[in-house]
Amino acid sequence: MARYYVNRNSQLTGEHEVHKGTCHRMPKLQNRIYLGDFLDAKEAAREARRYFDNVDGCYYCASEAHKK
Repeated sequence: MARYYVNRNSQLTGEHEVHKGTCHRMPKLQNRIYLGDFLDAKEAAREARRYFDNVDGCYYCASEAHKK
Protein backbone atom coordinates (compact mmCIF):
# COMPACT_ATOMS: atom_id res chain seq x y z
CA MET A 1 0.00 0.00 0.00
CA ALA A 2 1.08 3.54 -0.65
CA ARG A 3 -0.02 7.02 0.40
CA TYR A 4 -1.70 9.08 -2.30
CA TYR A 5 -2.43 12.78 -2.73
CA VAL A 6 -4.34 14.89 -5.23
CA ASN A 7 -3.21 18.31 -6.40
CA ARG A 8 -5.62 21.10 -5.43
CA ASN A 9 -4.47 23.02 -8.51
CA SER A 10 -5.56 21.71 -11.87
CA GLN A 11 -3.31 21.25 -14.87
CA LEU A 12 -3.69 23.65 -17.80
CA THR A 13 -5.96 21.02 -19.36
CA GLY A 14 -8.20 20.93 -16.27
CA GLU A 15 -7.22 17.66 -14.54
CA HIS A 16 -6.28 17.37 -10.88
CA GLU A 17 -3.35 14.95 -10.71
CA VAL A 18 -3.12 12.06 -8.28
CA HIS A 19 0.39 11.36 -6.93
CA LYS A 20 1.98 8.64 -4.87
CA GLY A 21 3.55 10.06 -1.72
CA THR A 22 7.07 9.28 -2.97
CA CYS A 23 6.69 11.06 -6.33
CA HIS A 24 9.39 13.56 -7.25
CA ARG A 25 6.66 15.70 -8.89
CA MET A 26 4.50 16.02 -5.77
CA PRO A 27 2.71 19.35 -5.38
CA LYS A 28 3.73 21.63 -2.54
CA LEU A 29 2.24 20.80 0.85
CA GLN A 30 -0.32 23.62 0.71
CA ASN A 31 -1.46 22.48 -2.76
CA ARG A 32 -2.28 18.85 -2.02
CA ILE A 33 -5.01 16.83 -0.34
CA TYR A 34 -4.17 13.56 1.36
CA LEU A 35 -6.41 10.84 -0.07
CA GLY A 36 -5.32 7.89 2.07
CA ASP A 37 -3.42 4.63 1.65
CA PHE A 38 -4.40 2.53 -1.37
CA LEU A 39 -3.22 -0.58 -3.18
CA ASP A 40 -3.01 1.28 -6.49
CA ALA A 41 -3.52 4.63 -8.17
CA LYS A 42 -6.88 3.63 -9.64
CA GLU A 43 -8.33 3.32 -6.14
CA ALA A 44 -6.76 6.66 -5.20
CA ALA A 45 -8.22 8.30 -8.33
CA ARG A 46 -11.70 7.08 -7.34
CA GLU A 47 -11.24 8.72 -3.95
CA ALA A 48 -9.95 11.94 -5.58
CA ARG A 49 -13.20 12.16 -7.57
CA ARG A 50 -14.93 12.88 -4.26
CA TYR A 51 -13.11 16.24 -4.38
CA PHE A 52 -12.83 16.94 -8.11
CA ASP A 53 -14.71 15.76 -11.20
CA ASN A 54 -11.71 15.84 -13.52
CA VAL A 55 -8.93 13.59 -12.14
CA ASP A 56 -5.92 11.96 -13.77
CA GLY A 57 -3.01 9.91 -12.46
CA CYS A 58 0.52 11.26 -12.65
CA TYR A 59 2.38 9.91 -15.68
CA TYR A 60 5.45 9.17 -13.51
CA CYS A 61 4.08 7.67 -10.29
CA ALA A 62 0.44 6.77 -10.97
CA SER A 63 0.59 5.57 -14.56
CA GLU A 64 -2.13 2.93 -14.09
CA ALA A 65 -4.59 5.81 -13.52
CA HIS A 66 -3.05 8.11 -16.17
CA LYS A 67 -5.43 8.69 -19.07
CA LYS A 68 -4.04 11.63 -21.06
